[in-house]
Amino acid sequence: GVGKTTLIQKVTQALKSSGIPIDGFYTEEVREGGRRTGFDVVTLSGKRGPLSRVSSDSSTSRREYRVGQYVVDLVSFEQLVLPMLRNVNHGSDAEKKVCVIDEIGKMELFSQAFIQAVRQTLTGSGTVVLGTIPVPKGKPLDLVEEIRSRKDVKVFNVS
Repeated sequence: GVGKTTLIQKVTQALKSSGIPIDGFYTEEVREGGRRTGFDVVTLSGKRGPLSRVSSDSSTSRREYRVGQYVVDLVSFEQLVLPMLRNVNHGSDAEKKVCVIDEIGKMELFSQAFIQAVRQTLTGSGTVVLGTIPVPKGKPLDLVEEIRSRKDVKVFNVS
């Protein structure tokens, strides 16, 4: 709630208007009647789908991924994000590209395929990643700490 996504959106608009090739996604709060009911994934190409929704019951049914009160829709998330990340990775190296990944957090990290795709994107030579990661609190998230400690990563704290 400090404005990471708002900052990402403004930077994305600035890069687009400068003619820099950019792709990726951001997460957006979904509100109903003044309260947050979940998050959507929005790709820069304009596709949108649920990332998570508030769950009415506290029982964990079938293979359910939860963060607090939210149930993560892994299928929806992967369908939107994975093709875009794989596409970024397979672009020609001649074209420097910016890839927006907002965010690499608890909900997104339930997806092993996403973790793999993020690692590949970070090692891809032709791609600059503009991403958001949560501040460390509680149990460290492996991929987040791995990214934070990379020599080729610059971390800015948004407050």
